Amino acid sequence: MAKRGGFPGGMPGNMNNLMKQAQRMQRQMEEGQKELEAKEFSAKAGGGAVEVVVTGKKEIVKVTLSEEAVDPDDIETLQDMIMAAANEALRQAEEANNELMGKMTGGLGGFGGGLPF
Repeated sequence: MAKRGGFPGGMPGNMNNLMKQAQRMQRQMEEGQKELEAKEFSAKAGGGAVEVVVTGKKEIVKVTLSEEAVDPDDIETLQDMIMAAANEALRQAEEANNELMGKMTGGLGGFGGGLPF
């Protein structure tokens, strides 16, 4: 009597290989994400007067201001430099994340494309 549902004797070879590839890809993705989160991205503005450092988790971990950047009569310029440096550092972190995802999913070719089923 045949089993109901599934395949007699377990998964066929191609499906088993596909599952192993998916598990391997998941491990690689997790490792890559951990590495990315540990990285720091730095950007400067105002000719180096302001520097902002963010992690791959997109958290600001350091803001450095040179003395000449701090002008009590021109707070707006300092604010703009901080914002510009922070946005650039965050853009770098996002770009690194997109690059990692592209490497991990490169063979998929979009939503399910390139898969053998």
